[in-house]
Amino acid sequence: MNRSPSRNLYRFLLCTTAFVIAPFVQADEAAMPVAIHGEMVYPVSGPPIPGGLVLVRDGKITYVGPAEDMVYTMDHRVVRAKVVVPGLIDARATVGLSGLLNQPHDQDMLEKSAPMQPELRAIDAYNPRDPLVAYVRSYGITTVHTGHAPGMLVSGQTMVVKTLGGTADGDTLKPAAMTAVSLGSAGTTDQAGKSPGTRSKAMAMLRAELLKAQEYARKLALPDETKRPARDLRMETMLRALDGTQPLLITAHRQQDIMSALRLAAEFNLSIVLDGCSDAPLVLDEIKAAGFPVVLHPTMARSFGDLENLSMETAAKLRGAGVPFAIQSGYESYVPKTRVVLFEAGVAAGKGLGFESALAAITLNAARILGVADRVGSLEVGKDADLALYDGDPFEYTTRCLAVFINGREFPGERHEP
Repeated sequence: MNRSPSRNLYRFLLCTTAFVIAPFVQADEAAMPVAIHGEMVYPVSGPPIPGGLVLVRDGKITYVGPAEDMVYTMDHRVVRAKVVVPGLIDARATVGLSGLLNQPHDQDMLEKSAPMQPELRAIDAYNPRDPLVAYVRSYGITTVHTGHAPGMLVSGQTMVVKTLGGTADGDTLKPAAMTAVSLGSAGTTDQAGKSPGTRSKAMAMLRAELLKAQEYARKLALPDETKRPARDLRMETMLRALDGTQPLLITAHRQQDIMSALRLAAEFNLSIVLDGCSDAPLVLDEIKAAGFPVVLHPTMARSFGDLENLSMETAAKLRGAGVPFAIQSGYESYVPKTRVVLFEAGVAAGKGLGFESALAAITLNAARILGVADRVGSLEVGKDADLALYDGDPFEYTTRCLAVFINGREFPGERHEP
């Protein structure tokens, strides 16, 4: 069976255009409590549960455990699947800013007019109704960390959003999650005479911007209000990087760029998340000692340029070294500019990571790195009712996602062959 993501995408669009706008169930049915039975339920925060049950009411999980241990009321709508897992989390994407049509009006993931624009907010460009959002949701992805793409030294901010397909404000968990920085080839320009043209120039520009932010903070604290500076959106964003409330998401693939990121973090006492890290196996000890998490490159990314040393086994090596990490779909310039993180994790599972660690890399581990584990990432009482239901092992290529729940609301899974 040919299940290429691009072929499935266009079949999905042809068969389920109505679902981009309309919910899978009627409003009164969506408000009903739900009893979700799974032949195997994976809470992720605890051991798997054969013959498991998840109860949902008012958008929250009210029970997770063996079905035989719980009797629920008759007002529950009953749903059954072979495998039930938490809603999947894509730890780094541009979906919603990079759209299906690949035309200027739906390509807002990268502003190329200046090398440093930390003040750009992802939420101002995110389109929750783009068909790509519904497409990734149909595979079980309920939360994405999306925003400005690698490609400029500081391309803008990111956000954490659920794939509800409502409004940007209503769907968002964190409107300003991180600030995207790119080192190496992605952070330098190929235009003659434009800065930064080299790695050392890029690092010097970053340091200078952080020093400006420190000076801005000093002036803001002056007792004489007349001597305080006017508001500066760029400086305000860099201040959040300095105080750790909005970490820098630093894309760095080559080992020298990874080390530059760690050096910068130590110099300014920054909170950072390493993104990409194709050369991570070459500097595992240094990454572990620094204590920063990694959002690893897509397992099946193309190995060229700065990514020439990537490996499908890097996820397993990070786990072996005790480095916290998540797996991403990432960004590439070809249509439709999105991967399906479920498939990326599935390949990593087969390349030494194993099923449960791969599942954690796109659920609870991702939620922890993104700072949203209090709401999503695992099946626990009190958390948001975000779940993905499958007719078999989620990482088997022929398995289908049957249904997706977000905040207790049901959406369709993949479309079957007509």
